[in-house]
Amino acid sequence: MDSNNYLKDISEIKNMMNKSSRFISLSGLSGILAGIYALVGASIAYYLVSHSARGYLILDGVVFIKCFATLIGVAILSAVTAIYLTTKKAKRNGEKIWDTSSKRLLVNFLIPLVTGGIYILIILNQERYGHTGALMLIFYGLALINASKYSLGDIRYLGYTEVVLGLICAFYPSYGFWFWVAGFGFMHIIYGTIMYFKYDRISK
Repeated sequence: MDSNNYLKDISEIKNMMNKSSRFISLSGLSGILAGIYALVGASIAYYLVSHSARGYLILDGVVFIKCFATLIGVAILSAVTAIYLTTKKAKRNGEKIWDTSSKRLLVNFLIPLVTGGIYILIILNQERYGHTGALMLIFYGLALINASKYSLGDIRYLGYTEVVLGLICAFYPSYGFWFWVAGFGFMHIIYGTIMYFKYDRISK
């Protein structure tokens, strides 16, 4: 009996330490919605490019500006959705949304992401468009892997997937758009669905 209580106490201490060092209120539903937003944005971009006079993008073209605005819109909508659903889940679980663990999560996520974003803008300015999709996937994957130390460890698997897709995409740059759709669209939906059934439904 004492042995069972001892093991129970150890388990509770471990859970408390895990909660104090990791932000575990990430919403699986937000991942699903982010994937849907990405698919909608990709559809809009595909329509704009395929119905343009040139049929391809140039940096100073109107179609590029529209596609870039669509991409920014998808990113903002995904971020707002993630913040809203994660805040809602944290309150339901009685957890703080803004503490040391969430700050560490955000910083470790943004460092690779911002670095990658700046680098992509630099190569776009040099009119080197071919590996944009690959770089987006790789840096986003690295951001997820880097942030996984302070959140649900499962997100590192999504990060690994994004990096692998990005590396394959680098070999086939002409299919960059479709790799982007797979990585940011379908992989988010698959990952979000797994996380929803694994964590979100349990916490309700």
